[in-house]
Amino acid sequence: MGRLFWKAFLAFWCALVLAGTGVGTVVWLHRAQDPDRAATLMAGPRGAFVIDLAAASLREGGPEALRQLLRAHERPDSPVHLMVVDRWGADLLGRSIPPGMLEDARGTAGRPGGGTRLVRRAAGPQGDEYLLFLVAEGDWRPHAMHRPPPAPPSLFIPIGVGVLASLAFSAFLAWYLAKPIRNLRWAFGAVADGRLETRVAPRMGGRRDEVADLGRDFDRMAGHLQQLVTSQRRLLHDVSHELRSPLARLQAAIGLARQDPRKAEASLERIEREAVRLDELVGELLTLSRLEAGTGGAPLEEVDLMELVAAIADDAGFEAQARGRRVAFRGKGEVVTTVRAELLHRAFENVIRNGVKFTAEGSAVDVAVEQGPDHFTVTVADRGPGVPEGDLPAIFEPFYRGENGRGTAGFGLGLAIARRALEAHGGRISARNRPGGGLEVTLHLPLPLPVPG
Repeated sequence: MGRLFWKAFLAFWCALVLAGTGVGTVVWLHRAQDPDRAATLMAGPRGAFVIDLAAASLREGGPEALRQLLRAHERPDSPVHLMVVDRWGADLLGRSIPPGMLEDARGTAGRPGGGTRLVRRAAGPQGDEYLLFLVAEGDWRPHAMHRPPPAPPSLFIPIGVGVLASLAFSAFLAWYLAKPIRNLRWAFGAVADGRLETRVAPRMGGRRDEVADLGRDFDRMAGHLQQLVTSQRRLLHDVSHELRSPLARLQAAIGLARQDPRKAEASLERIEREAVRLDELVGELLTLSRLEAGTGGAPLEEVDLMELVAAIADDAGFEAQARGRRVAFRGKGEVVTTVRAELLHRAFENVIRNGVKFTAEGSAVDVAVEQGPDHFTVTVADRGPGVPEGDLPAIFEPFYRGENGRGTAGFGLGLAIARRALEAHGGRISARNRPGGGLEVTLHLPLPLPVPG
């Protein structure tokens, strides 16, 4: 059960408590209308029971037994008192009787029928007669006990209180749930209109429930869409820029060949180089596009990853010797698994050759392979100029070439292809500046490798 359930549950019980409090207040106000409520209650069956008990005690035990009973239960602060008066007008407990009270009681008892249930004559074992009656504090008239109680409150009052409480909490709950939904609706409309910078979290306030989680998920979706669209636009801009230079050189070579046929051979060589360059660019763009779409296009093969990296390092080291550089490989064992070998080959090769390209002359590129039960990690460290700390996350983006990479051959797609190739196999790639100078790139693959789709 989620947090939204508990909020609805709490609102339901708050409505019940409010309704109960309202009904209780109505009942309390009703009772407060009768200041002599205790006397009113004693005027009913309870008062008749007290008179009957006293008469039975007098009849069976005599005046002394009734006196002891009255002393045991008589309280000075009681709102109702039981008076027991003999024929001479003296109370059994010696209490003073206000003027007129005894005459009223005798008059009530002398009516036809022998009095009422609350004013009664009773005789003891010796035949002595007593007058028993109840009086309320502050109203020393026997007939005051016969006042009718206030009318009970209408049944519609508690029903109305319950309905009002339910309406109030239902309206609050509806507003509480509908407000974030309206914000989400606005945000979806804004994104549909192309405003990808729209975020709904600031409108959620301090909510902590499933609706707020939905808003945060929407913000992540909108941010990802904005990043994808921005990357797509930047990619189109970079592609157009990269294509413009070789196309301009092609047009210039064609123009020179037309102007001076004697330079046709040199122009054709130039055209061939630019055509090869364009072919490489288009090939890398197609590879990147397939990886972005989740389909690398390469077939699945069973290969030894350790042997694959060792072969790439050996080839790169052979080529690096001509430039006064070395490649030092460190790793042993074997890791045989099923992968898209062509993609991983390009990923490892791009990173290692990138290190050879930027490492200082006379230095070495260190390629270290670490194998564990659940991972396969390749670390490529060069001794080049490194990358500014702020640019480290950007080096894996397409066409990125920092200040240190300008003027070098390539299109800035190698590391982008490497990242997407590793991500297609459930891995990741990261980079950091090496202590003492240079860049260290780490390629991490989980074991066993998931079969890429």
